[in-house]
Amino acid sequence: MAKTRCAWAGSDPFYIEYHDNEWGKPIYNDQLLFEFLILEGMQAGLSWITVLKKRENFRKAFDNFNPEKIAKYDQKKFNELVNNAGIIRNKLKIQAAITNAKLFLELKKEGTKFSDYLWQFVGHKPVINNFQSIKDVPATTEISDRMSKVLKKRGFKFVGSTICYAFMQAVGMVNDHTEDCFCRSEL
Repeated sequence: MAKTRCAWAGSDPFYIEYHDNEWGKPIYNDQLLFEFLILEGMQAGLSWITVLKKRENFRKAFDNFNPEKIAKYDQKKFNELVNNAGIIRNKLKIQAAITNAKLFLELKKEGTKFSDYLWQFVGHKPVINNFQSIKDVPATTEISDRMSKVLKKRGFKFVGSTICYAFMQAVGMVNDHTEDCFCRSEL
């Protein structure tokens, strides 16, 4: 018997793999959370499948999303990234990744785990939503609005409320698997 998934997963193998094995599963690892924050920012104005298909290229180009390395990127490395056809070559998004890495390190220097900093917005436990259909799922919420505002105030880039909500969904801060999806009960 075929598994019922959230409608957005469709039939694309990249989406199915991502949906079944990653999307909505709580992540507390700082570096993986940082990766998702950068990837969600890269997605702005594009489809998530575009990012997923380039994800391995992003990992290679951005030193496995190591904030310590990214924060030290110089003009030469920036130019290399802008010319890398394997990733999204938007200059503002690439600069945002570098800026966000520096801010990630500032938090660490202050003794704040990135995971704690982000998960505070949901009280350190996933918000379980009860949506019948993908059409019921919002693009933003009061929580994503608040997260966006706090991150922007700190200096983070490409962290609008829609990006924050997509990030929250991806890293399991919210469980938006529809009620008929097999993943919902697994979480």
